[in-house]
Amino acid sequence: MKQYLLSVYQPDGGTPPPEVLEPIMEGLRRLNDDLRAAGAWVFAAGLHAPETATVVRVRDGADLITDGPFTEGKEHLGGFTVIQAPDLDAALRWARRMADVTTLPIEVRPIAS
Repeated sequence: MKQYLLSVYQPDGGTPPPEVLEPIMEGLRRLNDDLRAAGAWVFAAGLHAPETATVVRVRDGADLITDGPFTEGKEHLGGFTVIQAPDLDAALRWARRMADVTTLPIEVRPIAS
């Protein structure tokens, strides 16, 4: 069984109001339950805001540490789910459902093993 990373990209900005966020979180709980029941769920995590990120580089043997995300943009990686699926089509079906629940774009990438 192959593993796939489902990345959730969300717009920069504050947290949506409860009347928007709570149905999304309930939909994600149901989706994760269905992933577990299907044997497809591996793990998932939400991420703190991009301004909490730290980027570490090494140049000529010296550490270069900068605050903030590696790339800046209007959207950022907000969380991810790792699933196992028999093929890309099956992974895309789970991603489609996640995009519907979150109303956000979901990037699907196979995990190299």
